[in-house]
Amino acid sequence: MKNNLLGVLRGCIAALAACCLVASAAFAGPPLICHAFDIGGAKSLPFVGHDWNLSGGEGYNTSDLAKDTIAILDASPVTLVHMETLRRATLYGRKDPQAAKRLLLMLTARADAAQSSAHLDALAVFDAGYVAATYQQWLGEGGENPAHGPDGYALVKKALAMRGNDAQMEFAAALIALRGPEADQQAHAAKAVAGANADELLARNLNSHFLGQSQTMAEMITRGPETKAVRR
Repeated sequence: MKNNLLGVLRGCIAALAACCLVASAAFAGPPLICHAFDIGGAKSLPFVGHDWNLSGGEGYNTSDLAKDTIAILDASPVTLVHMETLRRATLYGRKDPQAAKRLLLMLTARADAAQSSAHLDALAVFDAGYVAATYQQWLGEGGENPAHGPDGYALVKKALAMRGNDAQMEFAAALIALRGPEADQQAHAAKAVAGANADELLARNLNSHFLGQSQTMAEMITRGPETKAVRR
């Protein structure tokens, strides 16, 4: 029985890896999931795997996912920390659909409150949009995706309008819009690249290589649709 279970788990891991690699042939894979963002020494959810793969050694109780994720988001003003934390939360959420749903509901309520308060919180709106986009990439269109329906990109654009000049948020928007609209996606990419001149953390992320390929993140977001395929 134990051997059968191990076989199933290995098969699932292999299938997920294939999913990332197959998707990468067209649009460099699900970049919100398959690529770990560099956040320096900032706090995030526990994670000892690489890229999209939870190692199984995290020992994390997913019943605390929503509470822990929002505490980390509330404590950091850095967009890239929000991106990486929500990436990890989505990976955990795939293992625990109820935890994923709770997180989405709490982030959505948090965004609604932020827009109606006197103190507008652009990052709260960003988080709701970004997690919806991340769920869309990893959990798909089916019933297991609690974010089926919400327009994550529209919320991220609203957050950008509220936030003003945030090159890291432009980077996030460029990644979400890799499949279009092209003009908007390229505008986000140009602002992200320009902003990296004054943002060391963003520069490191843009210069990193997606899934160990020769293409950097900057190259992936700035090329046209016909050249976004990962070079093998």
